[in-house]
Amino acid sequence: MVSLSRVHLTALIVASMLFMEQLDGTILSTALPSIANSLHVDTVATSVALTAYIIGLAIFIPASGALADRLGSRTVLSGAIIMFVLCSVACASAHSLTFLACMRTLQGIGGALMVPVGRLVVLRSTPREELVRTMTWMMLPATLGPLLGPVVGGFITTYLSWRWNFYLNIPVGIIGLILTRRFIPEVREKHPPPFDLKGMFLAGGGLALLSLVAELFSHNEGTKSLILTLLLMGTGLMSIYGLHAQRIRAPLLDFRLLATDTFRISVIGGAASRIAVGAFPFLLPTFLQIGTGMTAAQSGMVTFLAPVGAIGIRPFVPAILRKWGFRRVLVTNGLSAGILAALLAQYHRGQSLWVLAAILLASGMAQSVQFSAYNTIAYADIPASRMSAATSFYATMQQLMLSLGICIAAGTLTLTGILNFHSEPTPHDFVIAFLVVGFISLLATPAAARLAPNAGAVLTGKKA
Repeated sequence: MVSLSRVHLTALIVASMLFMEQLDGTILSTALPSIANSLHVDTVATSVALTAYIIGLAIFIPASGALADRLGSRTVLSGAIIMFVLCSVACASAHSLTFLACMRTLQGIGGALMVPVGRLVVLRSTPREELVRTMTWMMLPATLGPLLGPVVGGFITTYLSWRWNFYLNIPVGIIGLILTRRFIPEVREKHPPPFDLKGMFLAGGGLALLSLVAELFSHNEGTKSLILTLLLMGTGLMSIYGLHAQRIRAPLLDFRLLATDTFRISVIGGAASRIAVGAFPFLLPTFLQIGTGMTAAQSGMVTFLAPVGAIGIRPFVPAILRKWGFRRVLVTNGLSAGILAALLAQYHRGQSLWVLAAILLASGMAQSVQFSAYNTIAYADIPASRMSAATSFYATMQQLMLSLGICIAAGTLTLTGILNFHSEPTPHDFVIAFLVVGFISLLATPAAARLAPNAGAVLTGKKA
């Protein structure tokens, strides 16, 4: 049996990869004007650097588990880290927007293979009664990465250069590669089913097109005919994939996993909550600058209070779940994101910063508890033989919902601007965006209420 220290070390290695992948998804958001100036393009055009990364993730996340089953977990992780770091170096040296976009896509592919495979290794090597504690700490970067991205990116871009946002990945990647080669086991299936190549093209292509549609719509870019065409193509590919998945034994994204109650509820409830998590790092810094007159650096430092709350509550999450159980915690905590969104919507210039600090600390704690619970209960009843398929499916949905959160937030701001005939968002527009995102997050509560009262009891070390 794997020792507890070895399990925690494996989780720490995977956590570092998760942090690097999540950080890179948002770190450039504050650097776009600097990139535009350096590459001599419009600032709006540089958003392709964000979109390209998301597309790379969308295409290859579904294939991550199947590739690990065939090539081995350590081999896939090592290759993904090398690819991620080399593409980071290429992005840092880019002298054209086209080259930067291409390298960001490849970087996204590396990120798509790192995290789900790493999570699969942790799930396979961790005793079930220790899964809550291990996953709690491993998933901390999922909370920190999107929130720290704009803060870190803003300081690096201001005091160094936007290129150093990519150089930052080099030491983290090298350390991660060394530790992976030393400590991550080479786990593979002895007789894996045939690789679903057709499913990869259909699902990957469909997800990439739908991600592109969401990005274009949220930033009010592209013609209506282009967006409609891409939407129809993406929907068509996913529909064809749905028919294809019913005909084969081991599809790339296996919707039959949703027949497992705990997995299905975690996917649905987690989707509603992740929309809020994806939206807040996008909305909050800009809202603080427009609505309260803070500078970019000040808004970044204030936003940092959320991850402080997330870190502070982490040691207590296993005890919280052991005492009250997954169902009660998720139902109660599901209301918190909606309440906190409403409180943020009410905050305005002139109010005490202590009020905002308390809201953000509470928000970080609530998110930390929520996603520790969802990311653990999802695998409570999944058999070992289906674990790679489950991690691929869950990671795909996780990434889509985080991206959708940004798109819903940006789309709400765009729509309110169109309806009110102004091009720049006003504080009132942000109020509406916070309320929309908060309402969506409330849908997690009825989903979690469908869990059995003793669901996941074995994961906390408590008898069912």
